[in-house]
Amino acid sequence: MRPIIMKNTEKYGRGIFANRNIKKGEFIEEAPVIVISKTEWKLMKKSVLSNYVFRWGEDKALALGYGSLYNHSYTPNARYLTNIEKQSIDFYAREDIQEKEEITVNYNGDPKDQSPVWFEVIE
Repeated sequence: MRPIIMKNTEKYGRGIFANRNIKKGEFIEEAPVIVISKTEWKLMKKSVLSNYVFRWGEDKALALGYGSLYNHSYTPNARYLTNIEKQSIDFYAREDIQEKEEITVNYNGDPKDQSPVWFEVIE
C-alpha cells in the first residue's frame, strides 16, 4: 500500500496525508522533477507554477507525483532532499507520522528555517 494519499485540507486546499503510520526516518516518496531553466522560468514565473516549484541550483524544478503538493509548515513532520544525480526530490519523515495525519515540509528547505515565505502561513 502506498504510504500517502492526496485529499483536501481545511487550510490550504489539497495536501498530502499518511495512508498508514510512517516511522521517523522512513522514506515517503521519490518525486521526479522537470527542471525549468532560469531562461524558461522568466517566461513562467507569473503563472500558477510559481507556487509549486523548488529551487534547483540557479534553476527551478517542478516535482511530479505528489511532490509539489506537500503543504508548508514551520514545524514540519517531513523533510525533502534534492537529488541532483537522479533528478528527483526525495521526501522523508522527520518524526513518526500517524495514519490520516497531514504530511508537511518547510518550503525554505531546512526544517528549522523560520524565514518568511511568500504567503500567509496558517499553523
